[in-house]
Amino acid sequence: MQSQQIISVQVDDRESRSAVLDALKEQDGVQIEVVRLSVGDYLIDDLFLFERKTLIDLTGSIKDGRLFSQGLRLVGSPQRSALILEGTSKDLAGSRMRREAIQGALVSLTLFLGVPLLRAMDPAETARLMLFAARQGRQFAADARPRKGRRPRGKARVQHHILQGLPGIGPARARRLLDRFGSIEAVMTADLDELAGIQGIGPATAEMIRWAVQEPPASFGSDEDDWLPF
Repeated sequence: MQSQQIISVQVDDRESRSAVLDALKEQDGVQIEVVRLSVGDYLIDDLFLFERKTLIDLTGSIKDGRLFSQGLRLVGSPQRSALILEGTSKDLAGSRMRREAIQGALVSLTLFLGVPLLRAMDPAETARLMLFAARQGRQFAADARPRKGRRPRGKARVQHHILQGLPGIGPARARRLLDRFGSIEAVMTADLDELAGIQGIGPATAEMIRWAVQEPPASFGSDEDDWLPF
């Protein structure tokens, strides 16, 4: 019976020097395996997939454009996935990235892609948060509570589900977009004229789509002391 209480944690080998791994090793009842994960940084009980980013990591992924593609990969995974954003606003003092740029990226990630965002102050709290999610997930399963918002299975259904998070896009329009462009990535990078040419979309909806998926450019030189509303 004791083995049933063990929480299995797979850690991506690129996180092998992370203080989060050290914090996990200090916890009782945790079985850790360092492997190469194709998506995310931590896989808990083969049910929960977490991408961990410090605030400095976040600004870097916004600048080089990785954040959006990472979000798509998280949403497309079979596990329940989330982004853990670690640190405090003072960590961003050296980046000089404006608050609006960061907020815009997080809006795209959470509201339009549907990636849950969790906050942690430090690596120890990140470790505790992931293990808490695992224990709470087990409790939900034991109580036989239905899961709200179950993610559709199969790649095509996941793609339709993601596209319907865009403004003005319902099931029929999502289907036409995929038929025309072939992938979510192609839809997100399509220009206004291409989007407006899809039956039922038109210029106004095309502009809303471009507004939703285009991350604002990073701005520097802000005099604000408080970078994030956390």
